[in-house]
Amino acid sequence: MDEETGGRSKKLLLLLLVAISLQSLSGLADDPSSSNVVKDAARPSSSSKMDREVFFVCLVVAGAAFCSALLFKLWQKKKREEQHARLLRLFEEDDELELELGLGD
Repeated sequence: MDEETGGRSKKLLLLLLVAISLQSLSGLADDPSSSNVVKDAARPSSSSKMDREVFFVCLVVAGAAFCSALLFKLWQKKKREEQHARLLRLFEEDDELELELGLGD
């Protein structure tokens, strides 16, 4: 179940990044000042600059969220392995106790 949720979150994150990318690209394509590329090549328009800044901020936030989710999954896996090892040690101690007391078959 965790793997399925992780796969969904990765797909959702990828879809979000693609949507943001397409939105910023379509915003740049609809910019009327982009037709005067030669005239305004030295100085980008403020809306174009703002679009890029918003895109990069969203990209950083999405990257941070992805890294956080990945680190959380690794932490969960480590804790699960520790609990499993503790459980195995508990049963091994019970077996040793049974052998010492002669309760085994």
